[in-house]
Amino acid sequence: MRDSMIIGGTIFSSLEYPSKMSLVIFTAGCLLRCPYCHNPEIIEGGESVSLLDVKKEIDEALDFIDAVVITGGEPLMQAEEVGELLNYSQRKGLKTKLDTNGCYPERISKIIDSIDYIALDIKAPFSKYGEVIGAEIGDKVTESMNLVFDSDCYLECRTTYVPGLLEPSDITEIAKSIQCDIYTLQQFRNKIVLDEKLKETPNPSPNELYKITKQIKPVLGKVKVKTSEFGEEIF
Repeated sequence: MRDSMIIGGTIFSSLEYPSKMSLVIFTAGCLLRCPYCHNPEIIEGGESVSLLDVKKEIDEALDFIDAVVITGGEPLMQAEEVGELLNYSQRKGLKTKLDTNGCYPERISKIIDSIDYIALDIKAPFSKYGEVIGAEIGDKVTESMNLVFDSDCYLECRTTYVPGLLEPSDITEIAKSIQCDIYTLQQFRNKIVLDEKLKETPNPSPNELYKITKQIKPVLGKVKVKTSEFGEEIF
């Protein structure tokens, strides 16, 4: 394990870990190039920061945070360092959350005991990953999902609904093929994207997402919808 890691910054948030104030650490680097990525600046950017400095930032925030969230980029590209921070956070009495694209099930398995909550991106129906994001990783994501669901870790699966890349029928297919504690349908926002052409794609309205939610709720039981207009709503 290195004594430093590449990060894109940190923020405090009351949204990233439900019902908890968290320190959010953005790791830099990602092996995917999703056209709708909303953090394109850290795919290949970021700066090297010592693990000691990150731990110091956690320590300094202990009086007003309940959790540490590690997101990206793809955090598991730096799995050993991320695992060390998650373990450190738990030892300090904090809840821990990891956001991941699911490419590295074997890395998840090595650090899952240090994670309380995982948010797993389901970017498309598993058989259509190559078509939608240009990477045939559906089998890896399925393996990650099953691994986490069979553990004591809380699992949120989430999909960003991008009109033109996904159809409502794709969300129905996803709903029928996943297992998780809650499924989140996220509104695509065209302001910051990796593929500039998607800036011409209209943001789906809340009503569009509600209509899809109505179709999948009987399958999943509970669905969270996340929009800029109304925040997070559970149906």
